[in-house]
Amino acid sequence: MSRPFELFRDDLGVPHVRAGSEADLAYGQGYVTALDRGWQLEVDRWYGEGRLAARVGPAGLEWDRFAVRVRLADTTRRVWAALAAPERDWLAAYADGVRDGLDAGGRDAPERAELARALGGAPLPADEPWHPWTPVGTFLVHHVLFSGFPHLLWREHVARTLGPTLGAAALSWWGGDDGGSGGPSSGSNAWALHGSRTASGAPLLAGDPHRFLELPGVYQQVRLARPGHDVVGLAFPGVPGVLHLGQAETPTGSVAWGITNAMAHHVDLVAEASHGDDVGATEVVASGAETVPVRGGEAVEVPWAETPRGPLVTDRHSLRWPVRVTADAGVAAWRALQGARTAREVAAAFAGWVDPVNRVLAADSSGEVLRLTAGRVPVVPPAERVLPRVVEDVARSGQAGRRAGPEWLGLPAPTAVVDVAVDANDRSGRPGHDLGLVYAPHRAARVRALLAAPPPGGETARSQERVLADSRDGGAPGLVAWLERAEPGSENARRRAGRLLDWAAAGARTDADDADAALFARWRDALVRRVAADPALAPLHAPHGLPAVFAPWLDVVARVGDALPAVLVSGVVGSRAAAAAALADLDALDGPADGDDAETWGDLHRLAPLHALDLVPGATAPVVPRAPLGGTGDAVRCTGGVPGVTTAAFRGSVARWVWDLGDRRRSRWGVPFGASGDPRSPHFADQHPAWAAARTTVVETDWARLRPVPLPTGRPLADDDRRSSR
Repeated sequence: MSRPFELFRDDLGVPHVRAGSEADLAYGQGYVTALDRGWQLEVDRWYGEGRLAARVGPAGLEWDRFAVRVRLADTTRRVWAALAAPERDWLAAYADGVRDGLDAGGRDAPERAELARALGGAPLPADEPWHPWTPVGTFLVHHVLFSGFPHLLWREHVARTLGPTLGAAALSWWGGDDGGSGGPSSGSNAWALHGSRTASGAPLLAGDPHRFLELPGVYQQVRLARPGHDVVGLAFPGVPGVLHLGQAETPTGSVAWGITNAMAHHVDLVAEASHGDDVGATEVVASGAETVPVRGGEAVEVPWAETPRGPLVTDRHSLRWPVRVTADAGVAAWRALQGARTAREVAAAFAGWVDPVNRVLAADSSGEVLRLTAGRVPVVPPAERVLPRVVEDVARSGQAGRRAGPEWLGLPAPTAVVDVAVDANDRSGRPGHDLGLVYAPHRAARVRALLAAPPPGGETARSQERVLADSRDGGAPGLVAWLERAEPGSENARRRAGRLLDWAAAGARTDADDADAALFARWRDALVRRVAADPALAPLHAPHGLPAVFAPWLDVVARVGDALPAVLVSGVVGSRAAAAAALADLDALDGPADGDDAETWGDLHRLAPLHALDLVPGATAPVVPRAPLGGTGDAVRCTGGVPGVTTAAFRGSVARWVWDLGDRRRSRWGVPFGASGDPRSPHFADQHPAWAAARTTVVETDWARLRPVPLPTGRPLADDDRRSSR
């Protein structure tokens, strides 16, 4: 160990790191993260360097091709080269801690042996030390596809493939003219309550971020304490500090923050050539090729090229990504957050935020509550957010490598919250904050409705569980309404229609033990598949010719499921008859007897977390105990699948958090699975039952109630040390 720090654990195995300086604390965070999440750190590093195939074999090639083309590793190094010395030192200290933690036992992961077995013993390349810039690459891996640019490829495919008449109508289903009434609903929730609404008289912040449910979890519960600043929150394994969701105690009081995705058009996709045109006429300012090694196979040469707009991510589309354009990922903002003492200082730190664009709620123990939008948003007129921009239009705007006009939008100043503020990926009515195209239509209204009926005595941290656990499907009643005047053919179909209408009228809840919710899910899946199979949409099912990494955004059934309400309302394909026919489809599957009564939503809605070993044929990923799972993509309690494709839940709440500005000892949190990423650890999945039930636990902050963990001094961890640090 090269820097001094102390490590403690609470009863859930959450690491509490204490050190005397910023650099020592960053080192300690990196060290313990490597002990707890060593496999996860290394996998994210392979993604960031475009060297996944070198470890997992041919299954990693599609990602590596994308990483090379988007210039991911090169962008990471550019960001590092442009950093000021304090940020470099901070990242370097964290990377040093990761390196030493991996050497002290963090690489002892059973997934490595399973990977070797599945690949027939093919040799694994030697592990390299972590570089000081690797944390930047890890952050970019999590967010390079987090923007809306793959949706632009889908809409272009729709417009081009369906022709001028049907294509124009279909564009509106995914946000073309009306701003996206039929877009994806999964996202994040966050809300702020002014002290006038709480039992303590101090503000409360709460919410839950929604992402893919990855195993190990995408967020790490952590406490980071140094003189003058003591923060608890959710960190990205592989990235120092607490960036998105945190609460800190300082000499002047308590401060907290939380974010949601602003759904902004913050990455610009530019069509350098029309479909079928020779992209060789495109102005290329840099090009080359990288040799991508493949474990157990021949290396592959991957060419790349860059125009004045950015890297070519397809044969004819360049990506104008603010991180690459400016060589700035917002690292200075990350670091500044770790020292913020007031809501105003949180807002000042987020003024340097770059990617992705977020809505931010911040509060402090003085009672001030602020909301703002943070990030770098290119100047793109709303009408040009529907499809990839044409290169000539970009040139006229002064953004084709020349600076004839303003490059980035000026975002509004923070505003004070004096009652309640809710952000849930919905369209903002505040001037200057409507930065995107497609927004989530239901969750924000439901959160506001729940908060409008506070418990006796006012809101508390514990009372936020009723909001976090709410399973009402906001989109279901509108869909089920198509059955009101339908004419289902069989008696069984009519009975099912009646059940669905009654269920929707009673609140459309998707609790794990609800049989009617299961019937709704099966009927909706049948309806999505029937509409997606409409002959008018047949051209969309033909090969699209785009890189395979974009396949999830170009799956016709999945995209019809995203926009089903808008598709049905349009009347172009699908209809009330389709809604009835979907019930007949269930008859065809089940026969005349209705066996739905015994099947519950929890039977269908099984957790299916994503794991890196899922890529590798023949490999077996770790499993977590099955727990009944309620919620759906349109519910506040978000656990979503892909309607029409699967009812399994692989995206949803990757953490739940409540920050009490009156007393941090009342704050609460929870994650899926557990604090450790090691399947052998007792803390690998010990939080999972509480998460599945949408419960939270108190954040432990009393050092006397924590267990100190002895750390090695210049030697690898022995088995007993390794067990005690997990």
